[in-house]
Amino acid sequence: MPASGPTERPRDVVPLREATKAWFAISLQTFGGPAGQIAVMHRTLVDERRWIGEQRFLFALSYCTLLPGPEAQQLATYVGWLLNGVRGALVAGILFVLPGVVALLALSGIYVAYGDTSFVDAVFLGLAPAVIAIVLQAVVRLGTKGLTHPALVVFAVVAFCALTLFGVPFPLVVLAGAVAGWLLGRAVPGLTVPRPPTADAGPAPLISDDALHTERPSGRRSATILAIGLTLWLAPVAAFAVLAGRDSVFVDQGLFFSGAAVVTFGGAYAVLAYVAQQAVDVYGWLAPGEMVRGLALAETTPGPLIMVVQFVAFVGAYRDPGGLDPWVAAVLAALLTTWVTFVPCFLFILLGAPYVERLRGNRSLSAALTGITASVVGVIASLAVYFAVHTLFDETERVTAGPLDLDVPLLDSLQWSAVAITALGCLLIFRLRWGVLRTLGVCTLAGIAWGLLA
Repeated sequence: MPASGPTERPRDVVPLREATKAWFAISLQTFGGPAGQIAVMHRTLVDERRWIGEQRFLFALSYCTLLPGPEAQQLATYVGWLLNGVRGALVAGILFVLPGVVALLALSGIYVAYGDTSFVDAVFLGLAPAVIAIVLQAVVRLGTKGLTHPALVVFAVVAFCALTLFGVPFPLVVLAGAVAGWLLGRAVPGLTVPRPPTADAGPAPLISDDALHTERPSGRRSATILAIGLTLWLAPVAAFAVLAGRDSVFVDQGLFFSGAAVVTFGGAYAVLAYVAQQAVDVYGWLAPGEMVRGLALAETTPGPLIMVVQFVAFVGAYRDPGGLDPWVAAVLAALLTTWVTFVPCFLFILLGAPYVERLRGNRSLSAALTGITASVVGVIASLAVYFAVHTLFDETERVTAGPLDLDVPLLDSLQWSAVAITALGCLLIFRLRWGVLRTLGVCTLAGIAWGLLA
């Protein structure tokens, strides 16, 4: 078969109209972080509709996990491409994030307008400690799945110490994890052997496990997608630089979150430690405790948790609007940040998917992914410590001594209300096995009750 040119389109596996309806239905159920989002897609696409086989779905997930960015959104984009080509990728990826963009934009506005009221403070008294329990759950889940070898446990511990104690930049931690994983894969070849497929008595999927996508890679196709993708990605930032000036908050946020988009390995929890440090300590867009509030809001909306960057941009631009009305600046900054965060996701999938389709089973990629996954366990644990320090204590002090660089809480500023609600959240999640939204709801009610009684 001749290579497909950039203007040729493979035949749709399912009608685009039917696929669009399915992706819209999925987008309204994407609560609870990537694990829940992937579970919704698996149930809908693999088990119910039989559009894609189990191993093809898992292979696509493995590739998306290796990429920077939200793996669940990229998985939707990848499967959309398999089903309907470029059109399907755009439909699936956009619909996956659209409900969350709208919801978090509204919640960010409510926070800015009413965030200083006693009622909102009581709501966050419940939400913020619950997030600590949710992040701890992510550490346990990912650690159980990813730390399958003693060396991988070492990777996680080293990553945790590098970030928490020594302030090593997040991208270096991820890069070191990838290199170490690749080396470990060469020393222990069985580390990345895929699991055998599970028995499945259902009808054959439309995209079988051994099927190749008809859109073959080519230099012309890659150059076209790269040129269009880079233009769409960076043009809005350049426009703001011309209209608002290089020193405006829009350009700072556009450049920063463009950079963050290419180092967000391991999902939102992993990169938030990096975003929080830069947004709070370097740019001053947020106060330390506000980052966990933003994540609490993102946890209650559908879509990827990395959407919390929209909250960061909204609040930061509202407080530093330049010559614009604060509300106009906040909305523009939030939309710009969302744009530069997610456009790269489409670029990575549309550019790389045809090549990856022909690299199925490559052990080097799997080994690098294994190392990144192990390091990300430590990164997320570092995030849990960061949130705990700034949620459970009112005051901290910066300690720098030689290579050490960390925030230390002042013990006499401990907030017992936050401790109690954190314990409640851990009880609900780890002992009673409650879901994220249910836990957030109960902890929010507990915070409101505590605030009313205090």
